[in-house]
Amino acid sequence: MSPFPGEEPLRREALRVFVRGLEIEAGIGVYDHEHGRLQRLVIDVMLELEPNAIERLGDTVNYETVAEAARAIAAEGHIGLVETFAERLGRACLDDSRVVRAAIRVEKPGALAAAAAPGCEIVLAR
Repeated sequence: MSPFPGEEPLRREALRVFVRGLEIEAGIGVYDHEHGRLQRLVIDVMLELEPNAIERLGDTVNYETVAEAARAIAAEGHIGLVETFAERLGRACLDDSRVVRAAIRVEKPGALAAAAAPGCEIVLAR
């Protein structure tokens, strides 16, 4: 029954929480000139949750938790590939049992001449 008189009940089909354009500095890259320095990464995260009603912050994923996970991965030390970074962040997001699917996109601006940003996207699901 709809809480709004005269309106038909709706069915929740999806709930997605996202963080777009998160910029962090990370030690990343496989080439010698990439070691010992930080590079900018731009990260997009799309999390799919069970489409339940959300009434309070505890019912969903906090955006800051996603950002903190990305920063923590960067703080762990140098990572060779953006694919590895994306996989680690996706797994960290799936540590939250409410998340059923995580799509992580990591861009590495400046890594390829004449390109806005090379990078990767990974999708993990339980």
